[in-house]
Amino acid sequence: MSESTPRRASGSDASGPVGSRSPEKRPSHAGTSAAVVALALVALLAVVVWWTVTTDPSAEWVSPLGTLAAWTVFVPAALVARRIPARFAAAVVLLGSLLVGAAAIAAPPATSNDSARYAWDGIVQKAGISPYAHVPADEALRPLRPAWLFQDAGPDGTCHSNPFPTGTETTTNIPGGSTLCTAINRPAVPTVYPAVAELYFLAVRLIPGSEVGFIAFQLAGLLLSLAITVALLAFLRRTGRPAHQAVWWAWSPLVAFEAINGAHVDASGAALALAAALLLVGGRTLGSGVAFGAAVATKLIPAVSAPALLYRRPVRFVAAAIATFAMAYVPYVLASGSAVLGYLPEYLRSEGYDGQDSPRFTLLKLVLPASWAGPAALVLLLGLGFYVWRSTDAVRPWDGQVLMVGGMLLIVSPSYPWYALLLLPFVVLSRRYEFTAIAPVLALMYFTGAEPYGQLAARWGLGAVVVILAVATVVRRRQHAIG
Repeated sequence: MSESTPRRASGSDASGPVGSRSPEKRPSHAGTSAAVVALALVALLAVVVWWTVTTDPSAEWVSPLGTLAAWTVFVPAALVARRIPARFAAAVVLLGSLLVGAAAIAAPPATSNDSARYAWDGIVQKAGISPYAHVPADEALRPLRPAWLFQDAGPDGTCHSNPFPTGTETTTNIPGGSTLCTAINRPAVPTVYPAVAELYFLAVRLIPGSEVGFIAFQLAGLLLSLAITVALLAFLRRTGRPAHQAVWWAWSPLVAFEAINGAHVDASGAALALAAALLLVGGRTLGSGVAFGAAVATKLIPAVSAPALLYRRPVRFVAAAIATFAMAYVPYVLASGSAVLGYLPEYLRSEGYDGQDSPRFTLLKLVLPASWAGPAALVLLLGLGFYVWRSTDAVRPWDGQVLMVGGMLLIVSPSYPWYALLLLPFVVLSRRYEFTAIAPVLALMYFTGAEPYGQLAARWGLGAVVVILAVATVVRRRQHAIG
């Protein structure tokens, strides 16, 4: 699935002899047509995204169908983009990214209410209170509760009369015991998010008033996605690679649905992890370590890509990362002590990372008892990490990052598609586009997890990805052997 850098004939300004028929004009016209077709497809993709996020979220079939349709349109759009002339490819990529992003913010989050917790943590911090000190249901914070996140029960004593667009959680006020309706998931437990994520939540909520709803984080997600697109385009231009390769991030349905509409903080972690990789390749080890430490203190998951970044002054890199991680926690530890662990330990157990009855470790459970799956996953990840550490190319560390992140997603099989946001920038840099297939399969697992056929769908989906990766690897090796 890798591709060679196309010749620039379609963008050439050269002309043939006077009176002769210029052979360069036909490729130029073909390239312009390709740009028009690509923009038409990305406009159709934007329409699909818009329909998916604005259609009644209570209709459970809408998001799966819309996600499938979006990926069906995206793939040909990305392929057609390969033929866009170099002279305006970057502009087309950015325009497409803006179209899809604008469609994604047309309605509140369609498939996840995580950003409700982000907003609450930011509102609490804006009031000078540690987000680790109180649970959302704590009545001590009642004066801070905005109506778009909290409501009292209706006349019938339930939350049915005024549901939130992102989903309604029914809980009780602590310590009063009266019914509380909220848009925040797990409202009776502490926040699970690390320190840099909390700083991000505070930054997004600093300017907007408490009445400003989900759009604040959606706009932040749009800006983050555009920043990553610009960073990828800048790198591609600097290294002489075609700009169209950035569409695998810029136009991706995963970015539209999860980074922008869902406003998941994973986009911030992906941006910091990308910065760490690019800084390290540029010889800036200290800055890379700082960016990497901040990425891990945003969502923890970027830690899995560390083996691919230990090729240049590793002690300096690791020291900078650890120092950054620790410093981010200092104000929160001073305010809340050991409570900064939040809900994380219990979260890992509740999500099935102990290897018992859960969709985690789906492929391993095909051949191992459930109780062995967790330890086996750890051994496999350590082995993969050792291989990546020993084989990383200092010029192309993202090849190892794709293997680490993609391998983790396949081995652990989390049923949250937004976890794959970390993968996509390295898919672009490595040109290992086949790894993109992981994202729609995680979405499939997310939508079908509670269904009787959910486990079967996960096995078939992840198995298909393994086959795709194996075939792509064989094809690539044969191409290298021939070339």
